[in-house]
Amino acid sequence: MRTRHGMTWRMGIDSGGTFTDVCMFDDETGDIRVWKVSSTPDDPSRGIVQGVEDGLARLGIPAAALGFLGHGTTVGTNALIQRRGAKTGLVTNDGFRDLLEIGRQKRPDLYDLQADKPEVLVGRALRLEVPERIRHDGAVETALDEAAVRDAARAFAAAGVAAVAVSFLYGFVRPEHEARAKAIIEAECPGVFVSAGHEVAPEFREYERLSTTVVNAYLGPVMEGYIRRLDARLAELGLAIRPLLTQSNGGVIGFDQAARLPVRTVLSGPSTGVVAMQAIGATTGFDRIITFDMGGTSSDVALLRDGRCQLASEAVVHGYPIKAPMLDIHTVGAGGGSIAHIDSGGLLKVGPQSCGAFPGPVCYDQGSIEPAVTDANVVLQTLNPTHLLAGRMAIRRDLSHAAIERLAQRLGLGTMETAQGIISVVTANMARAIRVVSVQRGHDPRDYALAAFGGAGPLHAARLARELGMSRVIVPRFPGILCAMGLLLTDLRADFAATRLLTLEEASLDPLEALFAGLARDADAWLAAEGLPAAARRLTRTVDMRYRGQNYELPVTLPDGPLGPATLDALARGFEALHRERYGFLAEGETIQIVTARIEAAGLVPKARFEPRSDAGPDASAALTGRRDVWMPEAGGFVATPVYARERLAPGNRIEGPAIIEQMDTTTVVLPGMTARVDAYETLILEDGR
Repeated sequence: MRTRHGMTWRMGIDSGGTFTDVCMFDDETGDIRVWKVSSTPDDPSRGIVQGVEDGLARLGIPAAALGFLGHGTTVGTNALIQRRGAKTGLVTNDGFRDLLEIGRQKRPDLYDLQADKPEVLVGRALRLEVPERIRHDGAVETALDEAAVRDAARAFAAAGVAAVAVSFLYGFVRPEHEARAKAIIEAECPGVFVSAGHEVAPEFREYERLSTTVVNAYLGPVMEGYIRRLDARLAELGLAIRPLLTQSNGGVIGFDQAARLPVRTVLSGPSTGVVAMQAIGATTGFDRIITFDMGGTSSDVALLRDGRCQLASEAVVHGYPIKAPMLDIHTVGAGGGSIAHIDSGGLLKVGPQSCGAFPGPVCYDQGSIEPAVTDANVVLQTLNPTHLLAGRMAIRRDLSHAAIERLAQRLGLGTMETAQGIISVVTANMARAIRVVSVQRGHDPRDYALAAFGGAGPLHAARLARELGMSRVIVPRFPGILCAMGLLLTDLRADFAATRLLTLEEASLDPLEALFAGLARDADAWLAAEGLPAAARRLTRTVDMRYRGQNYELPVTLPDGPLGPATLDALARGFEALHRERYGFLAEGETIQIVTARIEAAGLVPKARFEPRSDAGPDASAALTGRRDVWMPEAGGFVATPVYARERLAPGNRIEGPAIIEQMDTTTVVLPGMTARVDAYETLILEDGR
């Protein structure tokens, strides 16, 4: 193994619930090293540092030799899902303490009379009101009662809160009151994390801004503690560079900013997988892709059109509205650890409950008795029935078989039919998620390729593609660690926004220009603070637009250059094209409004580059490792199926289905009637001949 101390190695680490994935890339040679270490849910920073230490030991280099370290985390997401955030207080206007609970008065499931609303993150006793009111135009109707804020702060201190959210009506128009309230609370409650609405979500819609501010406060102490521990452990290793953390928008930021705005990291993990697929799509020549990232607990899907994933400015994450820029990713509770069970009507269901990392599926032999999706694949033998992770992890098929047999007896079905039924149910769940980001938004999935990654994505992709009528599946070279690899393919990014209602007319050009000038100053200040030279800075402008009276906006890219009449025409055309695509019609003659101006600031950093390899011809026999019986309902039962080692496949190789392709981080199933070929970048492309 080579030992070099030049700073040419770049490391990406993605921390999941079961495994922490590590990817290292050598800028000089293009050499890639990937592996997994066990996650440490009690303190994820230990698993991260273990991954770094293992990587350095494998390469025989000191920590000071690393030129880049990027990190994706589920710390904030898991704290939100499990309701393990900090004890939080809220300061808001007189009469608005219950807005957090009232919300938009929407029922989460229209026809479910038993549906529960998500737990409110701040109890009513800790939601305190103070006299204050700013009007929509920025005029002060009621001055801030500083004595009331001070009393609230002392009440919070007595209650032992660890975080406080401050959110006033129209605080985004005139932030002085929120800023002053924050300063008073920080003075009265030293060490308490304080989150102000104008810093977290400076946009209109009072409930969504309030919810975002509260989530940010709720996660603040958790993320601060995690980052502090991780930063100290990395410093002890002798790291010479500043580590970065992924945001929900697919970019990375420094640890300080992540600690201040943890709400922007709730999709930290899955966002980098989408970023990596944007780069892989560009090399493979596919610009219409639906990504399918299936892990142990959930599956994340996103749509890439013209090679890019759309940014959403608002989303509901685990029941909580969040107004923060994030890649438009949809999540469903369908993963390898999703548990199969029988509902009250006697029907087979899969998920959203998961067996997690411990005890894990039944085949892990850690005490679980409820079969999961992984157990079904082990019984069907689509997964290796004796071991996983290229032999590093022994498993027991007999335990999986017994667990599914018990379920089959209750259903009155055979064991193999029940195992296949679990796969069919979870496939339907995942197909429904893909229809949310495609069919429901005016896109036909048959026009797209399905990009499968995550530890379980390639295992299920072929059947999922057939369910949706998609004829191509893309499997990257290292699908199980793609989110870690995505960290080596992204830039520093931050997003800035300001709301102002303007009619799409010439009189609005000057105020719009002034709005963008202010955002550009903020963006340039952030880029300068990150130490990025002018040549590495990129600003992208968009505006959220709607017809007057609509409740939702569509993001339209603003052309480069100074604003003028041509800008208005371009915005109108862009808005109408998006509106027709999303809703299927245009409201001819209706007034179009500009609602929110946005700037995405990107700091370009050196990224991993992949070079094509020469064609080795179609013969894949050198990669054949043997055969095993695999249950294939498409072929009528068990079929003696060839098994290939992914690392031995070369560009140009072709494989006819049925086939199984194994590698350390995942298994790919090629169904009868499908062909798999390897392209010049070692990407596996499955094509359905049906």
